Amino acid sequence: MTSLTSRTLNIIVVVAALGYFVDIYDLTLFLIVRRDSLLAIGVTGDNLLTQGIYLLNMQVLGMVIGGIIWGIWGDKKGRLSVLFFTIFLYSVANIANAYVHNIAQYAIIRFIAGLGLAGELGVGITLVSEVMSTQKRGIGTSIVGAIGISGAVLGYTVASGFNWQVAYLVGGGLGLLLLALRFFVFESGMFEKIKMQTVKRGHFLSLFTDKKRFLKYIYCILLGIPVWYIIGILVNYSTEFAQKELHITGEISSAKAVMYHYIGASIGSLLWSLAGQLFHSRKKSLWLAMAVLVTFTAAFFASFGSSPFVFYGIIFFLGIAQGYWIIVITVASEQFGTNLRATVTTTVPNFVRGSTIPVAYLFQFLAKNRALGIWQGALITGIIFIGLALFALYKLDETYSKDLDYIES
Repeated sequence: MTSLTSRTLNIIVVVAALGYFVDIYDLTLFLIVRRDSLLAIGVTGDNLLTQGIYLLNMQVLGMVIGGIIWGIWGDKKGRLSVLFFTIFLYSVANIANAYVHNIAQYAIIRFIAGLGLAGELGVGITLVSEVMSTQKRGIGTSIVGAIGISGAVLGYTVASGFNWQVAYLVGGGLGLLLLALRFFVFESGMFEKIKMQTVKRGHFLSLFTDKKRFLKYIYCILLGIPVWYIIGILVNYSTEFAQKELHITGEISSAKAVMYHYIGASIGSLLWSLAGQLFHSRKKSLWLAMAVLVTFTAAFFASFGSSPFVFYGIIFFLGIAQGYWIIVITVASEQFGTNLRATVTTTVPNFVRGSTIPVAYLFQFLAKNRALGIWQGALITGIIFIGLALFALYKLDETYSKDLDYIES
């Protein structure tokens, strides 16, 4: 490999990683500044919760729709065009977020931001997987995950030091600066190769017309859901669990919980990817990560009367466990041919993120049952979705040494 090629590969990994960095910055920033921003536009009382959920759902809806659009576009027109157009889209949305004055405006902008955010991770992983060698692509995707997830730490830092409007403007500015790297990145050779062939590309419905293909797709989605169960339920509502159910001995901040969790997730992204390289197996690494996830999920529910230090420590180790998220996306990209790879790798993470809606509704339904409450409701929800993920992992094929230069018939 020439030094020029090595530099090109490095830039591709850097661009994908920084794109995901700004993606995670925005996702976590909204959770952190949600209350302050809603208060600033006149939302008060119980409406803070209901309107916050509404805005989050609008963002998730944008991500689900965007996942389909950008995935198909990535397979039909190319990976790079999606990568940089979506960076531009969510950067502009972030800037616009700083100037909303009512819920209607906020909802529209969060939907547009969701559309933009939908394209980053999947297309970035697709591109990195296709340009790197079989032996090294796990390292490349782990770097994308570790750098990207650390965007949550910047989100917390900026939101703590400045008001919510400045925090949104910083996110938008970072995205626009990233666009400058567009001129140093080249398209995937695998994609350029199939462009010359008469083969259907980005045919989303074909994922549902073949049983084996459909099941692989569903298993990839199920495998990722525990990540967003932990973030959306256990971490997002950590203050409520700590005060009302677990009786933690000191004050717990959900914003701090988000930060510690994502610090752990950044470490976990590297840890599980390196474990996969050591074992020469994605599945062995995933089984180990799931074992850690189950252990610390159990510790979370058993942490009655713990100190804040112990509680935040559990949140941190849950983050390390959920660092397996980046391997889920890598495995999804490796399960399918080049003509469907961007479609799958972009829709899977966004459908997983979209699962936060049914997961949250199930949790809320169970929590409202007087015989259960939020502790048992969250526990039952976790058992269901973690159980489904373990089954999905059992059914998926090993992909560590798989050659990705092929097409789906």
